[in-house]
Amino acid sequence: MESRENIIEVKNVSMKFNLMEEKVDTIKDYILKIIKGQMLYNEFSALTDVSFQVKKGDILGIIGFNGAGKSTMLKILSGVLKPTAGEVVVRGSVAPLIEVGAGFDPELTARENIFLNGAILGHRREFLKEHFQEIIDFAELNQFVDVPVKNFSSGMYARLGFSIATIVKPDILIVDEVLSVGDYRFQEKCEDRISNMIAHGTTVIIVSHDMDLIKKMCTKILWLEHGYKKAIGNVRDICNQYKK
Repeated sequence: MESRENIIEVKNVSMKFNLMEEKVDTIKDYILKIIKGQMLYNEFSALTDVSFQVKKGDILGIIGFNGAGKSTMLKILSGVLKPTAGEVVVRGSVAPLIEVGAGFDPELTARENIFLNGAILGHRREFLKEHFQEIIDFAELNQFVDVPVKNFSSGMYARLGFSIATIVKPDILIVDEVLSVGDYRFQEKCEDRISNMIAHGTTVIIVSHDMDLIKKMCTKILWLEHGYKKAIGNVRDICNQYKK
C-alpha cells in the first residue's frame, strides 16, 4: 500500500494567553497602567504540548468540550495565531472557515464583501468577477446581493462565507462549526460540496459538537481535553470513549 505524505505536522505545540486580572474602565486607565507596569495578568494555557500528523486526503474531526482548545488549534493551523511553543508545518493552500462572517465588513453589501473576503483569501478581482454569480447562487442570496451584511442572519453569513471559501478547491479546508448554522437543506449542500472536494484530494479538518456529522464524514479523530491531546485515531473507538 502506498504511504501518503503528511500535509500537516503539529510538533509539541503549546499556546498561552495572558488574561487581565483586574477590570479597567477606560482606555486612558489601561494605557497608564501599562506605562507604569501596573497591569496584572493571569496566564492561561489553551494548548499544552500537542503533537499529531494529518495525512494528505485525511478528514480529521477535532472534538472536545468547550474550552478544550479546538478553535485555538484551528487558528494556529490557519496561521491566524502563532503558537507560544512548538512547530506547525502546513504543506499546501488553506481555506479557513473558522468564524461565521470572519473577514466581512458589516457595513458593506454581500457584493462588496465577496470582493473583500475573496481578496483576504488571496483571490484576484478578475477571478472573483468570473465566479461572482456562482458564489451568490450557491449561497442562495440573489435577492440580498446589495444588502449590507449587518442585516443578515447568522445562517446567511455562514452561507456566504462558505460559498466564498470553497469556490476553489484548496489543499486543506478548515471548518469550525459552520455546518451547524443554517437550515438542514443547506447543510446537506455544504456536505455535498465538501465530499466533492474530498473526492478531488482536499484534506479536511472539522471541529463540531455534532457527533453524527463527525462519524459520517471523518476518517480519524483528535480528542482534546483541557488543552491536552486525549486521544487520536479510529473514529468509532474514540466516539464511544467520548460519550462515556
